Amino acid sequence: MLAASGLMAVSTLAMAAAPVVAASAANPAPNAAQVKAAHDLMAAMQTEKMARSVGGGSKFPNEQQRQEFMAKLDKVPAEQVYTRLSAPVAKLLTPETVLEMTRFYQSSYGQKVLQMDYNSRPSMYGAMPKPTPEEKKALAKPAYVKADQEFQAARSAIRHEVFVLVTEVAKSK
Repeated sequence: MLAASGLMAVSTLAMAAAPVVAASAANPAPNAAQVKAAHDLMAAMQTEKMARSVGGGSKFPNEQQRQEFMAKLDKVPAEQVYTRLSAPVAKLLTPETVLEMTRFYQSSYGQKVLQMDYNSRPSMYGAMPKPTPEEKKALAKPAYVKADQEFQAARSAIRHEVFVLVTEVAKSK
């Protein structure tokens, strides 16, 4: 279980990010198809790993509480993470961005990016994998460039939604 002090420190940061979430609603009333598309994006992004990262970055009074919380988080099925995040994320991104970023994260280059994001050590320079010539062409397409800009602008709001989910898991019995 998250300790109150660790949760308070992180929740203060989350509250500071809350206005960003409200202000950046690109799609205030998504329909069922758009929520499903956001669900597919969450699956392509492997957001269950992002939830572990956010939970692991929280402060705990001792290692036992950290291990108990991580065990609780491990019991949450990946599908549940995708489902619980899909509606908030569908509000943050336009349908076009959701589809384009899903394509990106399902591509071989997108998989390399995820591998580096979730499995590499922290780096000051944020080294990205080197794309092949055909991957460079795909990354230069106007639809992807526009979607990536919107996605990067919403990235902190998405991470905030993951934090909200992690907090709910921590508070659950």
